[in-house]
Amino acid sequence: MSSNAPRHTALDALHRSLGATMTDFAGWDMPLRYGSERDEHLAVRTKAGLFDLSHMGEITVTGPQAAALLNYALVGNIASVGVGRARYTMICQEDGGILDDLIVYRLAETEYMVVANASNAQVVLDALTERADGFDAEVRDDRDAYALIAVQGPESPGILKSLTDADLDGLKYYAGLPGTVAGVPALIARTGYTGEDGFELFVAPADAERLWQALTEAGAPVGLVPCGLSCRDTLRLEAGMPLYGHELTTSLTPFDAGLGRVVKFEKEGDFVGRKALEAAAERAEKNPPRVLVGLIAEGRRVPRAGYTVVADGTVIGEVTSGAPSPTLGKPIAIAYVDAAHAAPGSAGVGVDIRGSHEPYEVVALPFYKRQK
Repeated sequence: MSSNAPRHTALDALHRSLGATMTDFAGWDMPLRYGSERDEHLAVRTKAGLFDLSHMGEITVTGPQAAALLNYALVGNIASVGVGRARYTMICQEDGGILDDLIVYRLAETEYMVVANASNAQVVLDALTERADGFDAEVRDDRDAYALIAVQGPESPGILKSLTDADLDGLKYYAGLPGTVAGVPALIARTGYTGEDGFELFVAPADAERLWQALTEAGAPVGLVPCGLSCRDTLRLEAGMPLYGHELTTSLTPFDAGLGRVVKFEKEGDFVGRKALEAAAERAEKNPPRVLVGLIAEGRRVPRAGYTVVADGTVIGEVTSGAPSPTLGKPIAIAYVDAAHAAPGSAGVGVDIRGSHEPYEVVALPFYKRQK
């Protein structure tokens, strides 16, 4: 078997038995959709959807100086995260460019789990390992130790409650707790990527199929359906959530991406990229970079990543993600545009779609916000 062969999750056979259309994603064979991506999308918005996210990269950091290492290696203040809580953060290069955006869970006093995007898991692992030099801490590759199943949507709390006695009501957004779901030991987290309430279940790969089947049965009466990567993308796009390789890249700093809030200069000690990021913060204040905005089509043509955004015949930006929005019923896009055209309602903005300047409305992100 060549090293280029795609990796398979523990649920691979199950996806195929459900008739999933599979696709290569970051070196993994993953379900793109099971039936209609629009139906899957709307199920998550109105009922519930079940996702296999086992391609995400889990890295465990343990030891007396685990917090100090992560404070040095990442831009956030990880030492201030309480046990049982999680934080959205980033790992940057020395020049301030974004290597990846991450979620870090503090599992115990000296134990953290860093969850990286599939496409960057090795890069993040290598960077953390290198940055651990001199710290009394261990960085462990736990990608093969976990399968990750997410249940998302307004019906998800009820579905999960029927299978666990864990205190879901006490589980806040961006928190995680150990529990048992359908008899399977799991880390139950609440850090969704769809704009809906929902849960992520980190379990042993050997338990994944049993858990998936239990969730499928428990969710059937309320309309839960299996969901692929395609609707995961349209859901996060509507929710205005960045995707690495689109809104975030090594050529952008967190300040360029409008996410400067994740950089914590006030934390103790140095961290990788501090000097460059201080300069980026200053630049952003004096001369705002291109701003990340939402665009809603007036017509039917769908914008794609890389298409230019124009105003008065001049290029003012670039689309980073675009798709038809099942919720809005119109094509939408996220784009970086010049600050002069970034205000919601800015007139005369269009997207160049194969030579035709299609009119678009500039809106603030997100496109969609769930009713609490």
